[in-house]
Amino acid sequence: MDRTFVIAAALFGFIGVAAGAFGAHALRESLSPRDLEIFETAVRYQLVHAVALLGIASAWARWPESAGTLALSGWLMVGGVTVFSGSLYLLVLSGMRWLGAVTPLGGVAMLAGWAMLGWAALRAGSSS
Repeated sequence: MDRTFVIAAALFGFIGVAAGAFGAHALRESLSPRDLEIFETAVRYQLVHAVALLGIASAWARWPESAGTLALSGWLMVGGVTVFSGSLYLLVLSGMRWLGAVTPLGGVAMLAGWAMLGWAALRAGSSS
């Protein structure tokens, strides 16, 4: 499973860099400043969580006894990024503003992923 999160991190990182370049070069002239800011927020959160997934994969090797909690953390982050950044990308590129109502669900999932990562570290720290 730790390999799965490295693959997800690589995919999120690749797409994040590509989306960032696309936003900076291809979209800069066609989007309003507010929409460009929204797009950049999606990219930033995606890239930060790509790095977090690498941390989860690393923690997995160090704390195998916390594998279940780390798996939950990783999947919450994967789902959170998909919903959060994905809804923002679609909102900006499609103009479907109602997607803004979905975005916070992704944010809550990412927060839960961070909480689970912290919980895994606390549990592992008490047993190692």
